[in-house]
Amino acid sequence: MKVVTFGEIMIRLQPYDHLRFVQTDTLQYTYGGGEANVAVSLANYGIDVDFVTKLPAHVIGQAGVNALRRYGVGTSKIVRGGDRVGIYFNEKGASQRGSMCVYDRAHSAIADATTADFDWDAIFEGVDWFHFTGITPALGPNVVDICLEACKAAKAKGIKISCDLNYRGKLWTREQARAAMTQLAEYIDVCISNEEDAKDVFGIEAEATDIYAGTLNHEGYKSVAKQLADKFHFEKVAITLRESHSASDNGWSGMLYDVASDEYCFSKKYELRIVDRVGGGDSFGGGLIYSLLTGKSTQDAIEFAVAASALKHSIEGDFNMVSVSEVEKLAGGDGSGRIQR
Repeated sequence: MKVVTFGEIMIRLQPYDHLRFVQTDTLQYTYGGGEANVAVSLANYGIDVDFVTKLPAHVIGQAGVNALRRYGVGTSKIVRGGDRVGIYFNEKGASQRGSMCVYDRAHSAIADATTADFDWDAIFEGVDWFHFTGITPALGPNVVDICLEACKAAKAKGIKISCDLNYRGKLWTREQARAAMTQLAEYIDVCISNEEDAKDVFGIEAEATDIYAGTLNHEGYKSVAKQLADKFHFEKVAITLRESHSASDNGWSGMLYDVASDEYCFSKKYELRIVDRVGGGDSFGGGLIYSLLTGKSTQDAIEFAVAASALKHSIEGDFNMVSVSEVEKLAGGDGSGRIQR
């Protein structure tokens, strides 16, 4: 099995522990980004995966490449050029204080890339699955065009395409997102969303649900999944369900709708004590792609994806550094957290 993910990898700068930006004089320096995070998950599960982006040829760009290589992600298709690597500043919340993210990614190498930078026919040679997120086209109209070319090339080769809607209001408006993602959605086979994205991007909302009060209505999300599938002819729709009790404690579960069988499967729910929630959705996407590639049933696929993501919330940084056996152990019911000897 071969997977390609496409997007931006950024430098993540973050105060240590739970310090605020205004009180720290030291920042942790790591790398991360939606599709890169998915690629690392898949590599850790033993899947052959390439991450595609554009990065400067200087040492900071190379450090980003090396961050991916460390976990076995293929980097040979990364285009080198441009002047800068995007940055995001992350302040971790706790208790009733939410986390905060500040972007400094304008004119990054990938944001200024053009369709001429990527030979998708060559990139997709021997590939079975292509994944991107709604964050990538949000970088600019030029990147929307790149995503469209990638989707068209993938579809022409019979490659399955997944997309996490991942609306980011700091990057574009709802109107811009809807226009771009409506074009891209016609190529997508597996759509991944959360409580907010379907509403923000396509205006499709779950009834009787208040994401800020932490209440979820399963019937409402079945309706959201069916509306998405009916509108765009998706094969599957996955929705992550986060019950936000506080910045430190969340309920976490998910739903997978399989159109062909008209089957709606909900996972068990985990009560999370959060170490780091950044990359939680990406770890879900990586777990879902792995599950579907390896032929898991609808129920087993959503259980694996949610368990993988539950584990990610216990790990510092963007990347989910867990194995298949660790995920399957949790999905199978062992969430005791007992020491392994």
